[in-house]
Amino acid sequence: MTPLYYVISVVLVGFHKLFSTFLDPAGGAAWALSIIGLTLVIRTALIPLFVKQIKSSRNMQLIQPRVKELQKKYGHDREKLAQETMKLYKDSGTNPFASCLPILLQMPIFLALFRLLDQAAKNKKGHGVLDDDLAELFGNAQLFGHIPISQTFIKAGGDVGVMLFAALLVLGMTATTFLTQRQLMSKNMPADALTGPYAQQQKMLLYILPVVFAVGGIAFPIGVLLYWTTSNLWTMGQQFYVIRNNPAPGTPAEKAKQERAAAKAAKRGEPLPAELVEPEPERRPAVRQQPKKQTRQQRKKSAGKPADTTNTHEGDQK
Repeated sequence: MTPLYYVISVVLVGFHKLFSTFLDPAGGAAWALSIIGLTLVIRTALIPLFVKQIKSSRNMQLIQPRVKELQKKYGHDREKLAQETMKLYKDSGTNPFASCLPILLQMPIFLALFRLLDQAAKNKKGHGVLDDDLAELFGNAQLFGHIPISQTFIKAGGDVGVMLFAALLVLGMTATTFLTQRQLMSKNMPADALTGPYAQQQKMLLYILPVVFAVGGIAFPIGVLLYWTTSNLWTMGQQFYVIRNNPAPGTPAEKAKQERAAAKAAKRGEPLPAELVEPEPERRPAVRQQPKKQTRQQRKKSAGKPADTTNTHEGDQK
Protein backbone atom coordinates (compact mmCIF):
# COMPACT_ATOMS: atom_id res chain seq x y z
CA MET A 1 0.00 0.00 0.00
CA THR A 2 2.99 2.33 0.39
CA PRO A 3 3.04 3.55 -3.25
CA LEU A 4 -0.70 4.26 -3.03
CA TYR A 5 -0.22 6.13 0.24
CA TYR A 6 2.28 8.43 -1.48
CA VAL A 7 0.10 9.02 -4.54
CA ILE A 8 -3.01 9.75 -2.48
CA SER A 9 -1.23 11.84 0.16
CA VAL A 10 0.54 14.01 -2.45
CA VAL A 11 -2.78 14.94 -4.08
CA LEU A 12 -4.61 15.27 -0.76
CA VAL A 13 -1.97 17.47 0.89
CA GLY A 14 -1.61 19.56 -2.28
CA PHE A 15 -5.32 20.38 -2.31
CA HIS A 16 -5.27 20.99 1.44
CA LYS A 17 -2.54 23.61 1.04
CA LEU A 18 -4.59 25.24 -1.72
CA PHE A 19 -7.82 25.38 0.28
CA SER A 20 -5.98 26.42 3.46
CA THR A 21 -5.22 29.78 1.83
CA PHE A 22 -8.85 30.82 2.45
CA LEU A 23 -10.20 28.14 4.84
CA ASP A 24 -9.22 27.00 8.32
CA PRO A 25 -6.47 24.34 7.86
CA ALA A 26 -7.85 22.39 10.82
CA GLY A 27 -11.46 22.68 9.66
CA GLY A 28 -13.45 19.90 8.06
CA ALA A 29 -14.32 21.99 5.00
CA ALA A 30 -10.69 22.19 3.81
CA TRP A 31 -10.19 18.45 4.20
CA ALA A 32 -13.59 17.55 2.69
CA LEU A 33 -12.84 19.70 -0.37
CA SER A 34 -9.40 18.07 -0.57
CA ILE A 35 -11.05 14.62 -0.68
CA ILE A 36 -13.38 15.82 -3.44
CA GLY A 37 -10.37 17.22 -5.32
CA LEU A 38 -8.59 13.87 -4.92
CA THR A 39 -11.64 12.13 -6.37
CA LEU A 40 -11.72 14.40 -9.41
CA VAL A 41 -8.00 13.85 -10.08
CA ILE A 42 -8.36 10.07 -9.87
CA ARG A 43 -11.46 9.98 -12.08
CA THR A 44 -9.78 12.22 -14.65
CA ALA A 45 -6.84 9.79 -14.76
CA LEU A 46 -9.30 6.92 -15.29
CA ILE A 47 -11.01 8.48 -18.33
CA PRO A 48 -9.10 6.27 -20.85
CA LEU A 49 -10.27 3.19 -18.94
CA PHE A 50 -13.81 4.55 -18.88
CA VAL A 51 -13.74 4.97 -22.67
CA LYS A 52 -12.53 1.39 -22.97
CA GLN A 53 -15.30 0.28 -20.62
CA ILE A 54 -17.96 2.03 -22.72
CA LYS A 55 -16.65 0.46 -25.94
CA SER A 56 -16.54 -2.98 -24.37
CA SER A 57 -20.06 -2.65 -22.96
CA ARG A 58 -21.32 -1.49 -26.35
CA ASN A 59 -19.68 -4.41 -28.13
CA MET A 60 -21.15 -6.80 -25.57
CA GLN A 61 -24.59 -5.41 -26.33
CA LEU A 62 -24.22 -5.55 -30.10
CA ILE A 63 -22.95 -9.14 -30.23
CA GLN A 64 -25.72 -10.53 -28.01
CA PRO A 65 -27.77 -11.78 -31.02
CA ARG A 66 -24.70 -13.72 -32.22
CA VAL A 67 -24.14 -15.08 -28.71
CA LYS A 68 -27.73 -16.36 -28.71
CA GLU A 69 -27.14 -18.07 -32.04
CA LEU A 70 -24.09 -19.82 -30.58
CA GLN A 71 -26.12 -20.89 -27.56
CA LYS A 72 -28.77 -22.44 -29.80
CA LYS A 73 -26.15 -24.13 -31.94
CA TYR A 74 -23.81 -25.43 -29.21
CA GLY A 75 -26.14 -25.51 -26.21
CA HIS A 76 -25.57 -29.25 -25.86
CA ASP A 77 -21.76 -28.86 -25.76
CA ARG A 78 -20.60 -26.42 -23.09
CA GLU A 79 -16.93 -26.71 -23.96
CA LYS A 80 -17.54 -25.94 -27.62
CA LEU A 81 -19.90 -23.10 -26.66
CA ALA A 82 -17.23 -21.56 -24.42
CA GLN A 83 -14.61 -21.83 -27.18
CA GLU A 84 -16.85 -20.27 -29.82
CA THR A 85 -17.98 -17.52 -27.46
CA MET A 86 -14.38 -16.58 -26.60
CA LYS A 87 -13.54 -16.63 -30.31
CA LEU A 88 -16.44 -14.26 -30.93
CA TYR A 89 -15.19 -11.92 -28.19
CA LYS A 90 -11.70 -11.97 -29.70
CA ASP A 91 -12.89 -11.35 -33.28
CA SER A 92 -15.12 -8.46 -32.21
CA GLY A 93 -12.45 -6.93 -29.95
CA THR A 94 -14.62 -7.35 -26.85
CA ASN A 95 -13.31 -7.89 -23.34
CA PRO A 96 -16.13 -9.05 -21.05
CA PHE A 97 -14.14 -7.95 -18.00
CA ALA A 98 -13.35 -4.41 -19.23
CA SER A 99 -16.57 -3.06 -17.72
CA CYS A 100 -15.20 -3.88 -14.25
CA LEU A 101 -11.82 -2.18 -14.69
CA PRO A 102 -12.69 1.31 -13.34
CA ILE A 103 -14.26 -0.18 -10.19
CA LEU A 104 -11.46 -2.71 -9.67
CA LEU A 105 -8.76 -0.06 -10.02
CA GLN A 106 -10.57 2.27 -7.64
CA MET A 107 -10.87 -0.31 -4.90
CA PRO A 108 -7.16 -0.17 -3.84
CA ILE A 109 -7.38 3.65 -3.81
CA PHE A 110 -10.58 3.43 -1.82
CA LEU A 111 -8.96 1.10 0.73
CA ALA A 112 -5.81 3.24 0.92
CA LEU A 113 -7.88 6.35 1.66
CA PHE A 114 -9.83 4.37 4.27
CA ARG A 115 -6.60 3.28 5.98
CA LEU A 116 -5.09 6.75 5.71
CA LEU A 117 -8.10 8.34 7.41
CA ASP A 118 -8.49 5.56 9.97
CA GLN A 119 -4.82 5.66 11.04
CA ALA A 120 -4.88 9.44 11.22
CA ALA A 121 -7.96 9.40 13.47
CA LYS A 122 -6.95 6.54 15.76
CA ASN A 123 -3.16 6.79 15.99
CA LYS A 124 -2.44 10.31 14.68
CA LYS A 125 -0.05 8.55 12.29
CA GLY A 126 0.68 9.82 8.81
CA HIS A 127 1.63 7.99 5.64
CA GLY A 128 3.42 9.19 2.52
CA VAL A 129 3.79 12.99 2.53
CA LEU A 130 0.99 13.27 5.10
CA ASP A 131 3.14 13.73 8.21
CA ASP A 132 1.96 13.13 11.76
CA ASP A 133 0.98 16.76 12.36
CA LEU A 134 -1.18 16.87 9.23
CA ALA A 135 -2.52 13.40 10.09
CA GLU A 136 -3.72 14.75 13.44
CA LEU A 137 -5.46 17.65 11.71
CA PHE A 138 -6.93 15.24 9.19
CA GLY A 139 -8.20 12.81 11.84
CA ASN A 140 -9.72 15.55 14.03
CA ALA A 141 -11.30 17.62 11.23
CA GLN A 142 -15.02 18.29 11.70
CA LEU A 143 -17.71 19.36 9.30
CA PHE A 144 -20.23 21.96 10.49
CA GLY A 145 -18.29 22.19 13.73
CA HIS A 146 -19.33 18.83 15.19
CA ILE A 147 -19.27 16.04 12.54
CA PRO A 148 -15.81 14.36 12.38
CA ILE A 149 -14.96 13.23 8.84
CA SER A 150 -13.25 10.18 10.35
CA GLN A 151 -16.43 9.02 12.10
CA THR A 152 -18.72 6.23 10.85
CA PHE A 153 -22.44 5.58 11.23
CA ILE A 154 -22.02 2.51 13.43
CA LYS A 155 -19.41 4.18 15.68
CA ALA A 156 -21.16 7.51 16.07
CA GLY A 157 -21.77 6.80 19.77
CA GLY A 158 -25.41 7.86 19.55
CA ASP A 159 -24.58 11.28 18.04
CA VAL A 160 -27.71 11.95 15.98
CA GLY A 161 -26.05 14.59 13.81
CA VAL A 162 -23.22 12.27 12.82
CA MET A 163 -25.61 9.38 12.18
CA LEU A 164 -27.95 11.48 10.03
CA PHE A 165 -25.12 12.94 7.95
CA ALA A 166 -23.51 9.53 7.47
CA ALA A 167 -26.88 7.98 6.58
CA LEU A 168 -27.47 10.76 4.04
CA LEU A 169 -24.13 10.02 2.37
CA VAL A 170 -24.80 6.25 2.40
CA LEU A 171 -28.18 6.85 0.72
CA GLY A 172 -26.52 9.17 -1.80
CA MET A 173 -23.84 6.58 -2.56
CA THR A 174 -26.46 3.82 -2.91
CA ALA A 175 -28.83 5.89 -5.07
CA THR A 176 -26.11 7.10 -7.44
CA THR A 177 -24.83 3.52 -7.86
CA PHE A 178 -28.33 2.34 -8.77
CA LEU A 179 -29.13 5.27 -11.09
CA THR A 180 -25.81 4.96 -12.93
CA GLN A 181 -26.45 1.31 -13.79
CA ARG A 182 -30.11 1.94 -14.62
CA GLN A 183 -29.14 4.84 -16.87
CA LEU A 184 -26.97 2.50 -18.91
CA MET A 185 -29.59 -0.26 -19.19
CA SER A 186 -32.60 1.92 -19.98
CA LYS A 187 -30.96 4.35 -22.40
CA ASN A 188 -27.99 2.68 -24.07
CA MET A 189 -28.90 -0.99 -24.51
CA PRO A 190 -30.70 -2.26 -27.65
CA ALA A 191 -33.76 -4.46 -27.27
CA ASP A 192 -31.81 -7.60 -28.24
CA ALA A 193 -29.35 -7.01 -25.41
CA LEU A 194 -32.07 -6.85 -22.76
CA THR A 195 -32.49 -10.62 -22.83
CA GLY A 196 -30.00 -13.42 -22.33
CA PRO A 197 -27.27 -14.16 -19.77
CA TYR A 198 -25.49 -10.80 -20.12
CA ALA A 199 -28.73 -8.89 -19.54
CA GLN A 200 -29.57 -11.07 -16.53
CA GLN A 201 -26.12 -10.36 -15.11
CA GLN A 202 -26.63 -6.62 -15.56
CA LYS A 203 -30.06 -6.77 -13.90
CA MET A 204 -28.60 -8.63 -10.93
CA LEU A 205 -25.85 -6.04 -10.54
CA LEU A 206 -28.47 -3.29 -10.79
CA TYR A 207 -29.98 -4.40 -7.49
CA ILE A 208 -27.12 -6.25 -5.76
CA LEU A 209 -24.43 -3.54 -5.94
CA PRO A 210 -26.52 -0.82 -4.22
CA VAL A 211 -27.41 -3.26 -1.43
CA VAL A 212 -23.73 -4.18 -0.97
CA PHE A 213 -22.73 -0.50 -0.79
CA ALA A 214 -25.60 0.32 1.57
CA VAL A 215 -24.66 -2.48 3.99
CA GLY A 216 -20.92 -1.73 3.80
CA GLY A 217 -21.41 2.03 3.82
CA ILE A 218 -22.45 2.21 7.46
CA ALA A 219 -18.90 1.13 8.38
CA PHE A 220 -17.16 3.68 6.11
CA PRO A 221 -15.82 6.96 7.52
CA ILE A 222 -17.63 10.08 6.35
CA GLY A 223 -14.54 11.17 4.41
CA VAL A 224 -14.55 7.90 2.45
CA LEU A 225 -18.30 8.24 1.80
CA LEU A 226 -17.59 11.69 0.37
CA TYR A 227 -15.04 10.15 -1.98
CA TRP A 228 -17.34 7.38 -3.23
CA THR A 229 -20.43 9.58 -3.63
CA THR A 230 -18.42 12.16 -5.57
CA SER A 231 -16.99 9.39 -7.75
CA ASN A 232 -20.51 8.10 -8.50
CA LEU A 233 -21.72 11.58 -9.43
CA TRP A 234 -18.75 11.91 -11.79
CA THR A 235 -19.64 8.56 -13.36
CA MET A 236 -23.26 9.62 -13.86
CA GLY A 237 -22.27 12.86 -15.56
CA GLN A 238 -19.59 11.22 -17.69
CA GLN A 239 -21.92 8.41 -18.73
CA PHE A 240 -24.74 10.87 -19.49
CA TYR A 241 -22.44 12.82 -21.82
CA VAL A 242 -21.30 9.68 -23.67
CA ILE A 243 -24.81 8.22 -24.02
CA ARG A 244 -26.25 11.53 -25.20
CA ASN A 245 -23.56 12.28 -27.77
CA ASN A 246 -22.39 8.82 -28.85
CA PRO A 247 -25.18 6.32 -28.21
CA ALA A 248 -25.06 2.67 -29.21
CA PRO A 249 -26.92 1.79 -32.43
CA GLY A 250 -30.52 0.70 -32.07
CA THR A 251 -30.98 2.12 -28.56
CA PRO A 252 -33.48 4.64 -27.12
CA ALA A 253 -30.56 7.06 -26.70
CA GLU A 254 -29.84 6.92 -30.44
CA LYS A 255 -33.50 7.56 -31.24
CA ALA A 256 -33.54 10.53 -28.86
CA LYS A 257 -30.40 11.93 -30.49
CA GLN A 258 -32.00 11.64 -33.94
CA GLU A 259 -35.13 13.42 -32.70
CA ARG A 260 -33.03 16.26 -31.29
CA ALA A 261 -31.14 16.57 -34.57
CA ALA A 262 -34.41 16.62 -36.54
CA ALA A 263 -35.93 19.27 -34.23
CA LYS A 264 -32.80 21.43 -34.50
CA ALA A 265 -32.81 21.16 -38.30
CA ALA A 266 -36.52 22.06 -38.45
CA LYS A 267 -35.99 25.05 -36.18
CA ARG A 268 -33.22 26.38 -38.42
CA GLY A 269 -35.10 25.59 -41.59
CA GLU A 270 -32.38 23.24 -42.74
CA PRO A 271 -32.82 19.88 -44.46
CA LEU A 272 -32.60 16.79 -42.32
CA PRO A 273 -29.15 15.25 -41.89
CA ALA A 274 -28.43 12.46 -44.34
CA GLU A 275 -28.55 9.75 -41.67
CA LEU A 276 -32.08 10.81 -40.70
CA VAL A 277 -33.57 10.80 -44.19
CA GLU A 278 -35.49 7.61 -44.79
CA PRO A 279 -34.66 6.07 -48.17
CA GLU A 280 -37.51 6.03 -50.67
CA PRO A 281 -38.90 2.59 -51.39
CA GLU A 282 -37.59 1.09 -54.60
CA ARG A 283 -40.09 1.47 -57.43
CA ARG A 284 -40.50 -1.50 -59.65
CA PRO A 285 -41.77 -1.14 -63.24
CA ALA A 286 -45.43 -1.98 -63.67
CA VAL A 287 -46.01 -5.52 -64.80
CA ARG A 288 -47.63 -5.59 -68.23
CA GLN A 289 -50.77 -7.64 -68.18
CA GLN A 290 -50.55 -10.40 -70.73
CA PRO A 291 -53.68 -11.31 -72.72
CA LYS A 292 -55.32 -14.54 -71.77
CA LYS A 293 -54.58 -17.46 -73.99
CA GLN A 294 -57.51 -18.65 -76.08
CA THR A 295 -58.15 -21.92 -77.80
CA ARG A 296 -58.62 -22.13 -81.58
CA GLN A 297 -62.39 -22.55 -81.18
CA GLN A 298 -62.61 -19.45 -78.94
CA ARG A 299 -60.66 -17.39 -81.48
CA LYS A 300 -62.96 -18.53 -84.34
CA LYS A 301 -66.04 -17.80 -82.27
CA SER A 302 -64.88 -14.27 -81.36
CA ALA A 303 -63.90 -13.55 -84.98
CA GLY A 304 -67.35 -14.60 -86.28
CA LYS A 305 -69.32 -12.73 -83.63
CA PRO A 306 -71.18 -9.67 -85.07
CA ALA A 307 -70.30 -6.25 -83.75
CA ASP A 308 -72.63 -4.54 -81.28
CA THR A 309 -74.80 -2.10 -83.32
CA THR A 310 -77.17 -0.99 -80.60
CA ASN A 311 -75.85 2.55 -80.47
CA THR A 312 -75.96 2.85 -84.29
CA HIS A 313 -79.65 1.94 -84.47
CA GLU A 314 -80.51 4.35 -81.69
CA GLY A 315 -78.74 7.15 -83.60
CA ASP A 316 -80.70 6.39 -86.81
CA GLN A 317 -84.01 6.48 -84.96
CA LYS A 318 -83.17 9.88 -83.56
